[in-house]
Amino acid sequence: MQRVVDFLKEAQTYYLATVEGDQPRVRPFGTVNVFEGKLYIQTGKVKDVSRQIHANPKVEICAFKNGEWLRVSGKLVEDDRTEARRAMLDAYPELQNMYSADDGNTEVFYFEDASAVFSSFTSAPVTVKF
Repeated sequence: MQRVVDFLKEAQTYYLATVEGDQPRVRPFGTVNVFEGKLYIQTGKVKDVSRQIHANPKVEICAFKNGEWLRVSGKLVEDDRTEARRAMLDAYPELQNMYSADDGNTEVFYFEDASAVFSSFTSAPVTVKF
């Protein structure tokens, strides 16, 4: 999983795909954190992406850097503990002017049953499960 986290942080931006009804929705994200051995992302409860994740927690993220791309698919599970939200915000202090751990809006999700595939045009794909 550390290779996945390192890739996402180095890429800086990844794209999160959700579903709204029968329509895919994709948007850029940048938050990724490991807390208690799980890969977490963060968003705000007021956003459409939050509603979409709660309706269908199966998501996929994709990032690209230096001719290699990573796709991570799995189920997102909300962690409603203040400690999990605080850990994310501590990892991204620049978000603290928009979010706080107890603002009623910040939410964090961790991946469950995740599969990550590293791909490129020059190498065979490598799959990591966590």
